[in-house]
Amino acid sequence: MNTRIATAAVLSSALALAACQKKAPEELPPPPEDVTTTTPTTTTPAGPTVGSMEHFLAAVGQMNTVVYFDTDRYNIDAEDSAKLQRQAQYFSQYPSVTFTIEGHTDERGTREYNLALGERRANAAKNYLVSVGIPASRIRTVSYGKERPVALGSNESAWAQNRRAATVTIN
Repeated sequence: MNTRIATAAVLSSALALAACQKKAPEELPPPPEDVTTTTPTTTTPAGPTVGSMEHFLAAVGQMNTVVYFDTDRYNIDAEDSAKLQRQAQYFSQYPSVTFTIEGHTDERGTREYNLALGERRANAAKNYLVSVGIPASRIRTVSYGKERPVALGSNESAWAQNRRAATVTIN
């Protein structure tokens, strides 16, 4: 008798569950309309990253990243100020860019003298940029003296190329 009661309970449960089952709708809803949405694409121009040395060179020109000095001098002349003015325009346009001005000398003179002269050259360029509104906190200076020549040789042409202050971006 217990098996009959158990069987009856199982059958009644199955019937109850079948009654709760969802029935398929008589008519299916129409398929969704073909709505093509175009997401606007923002294209970034191919090119160097803002603040990179490549970007700086492209913006101001290779020749405007270096100022040259006469023998034993660190004064900024009219040609140098034009170059530094171009740099100042760039650094004003991109206020998050920080940079270093490297002071260099030719091979003549002692190491100590050339390090001091290279520092005066880097500071002369920095002071000019600060005077036209570039915050000093964005500018780092370093002197390499005669340790990093761009032109090898012991003649006036090589020496003239090595007496310089070069601006290098950090970002």
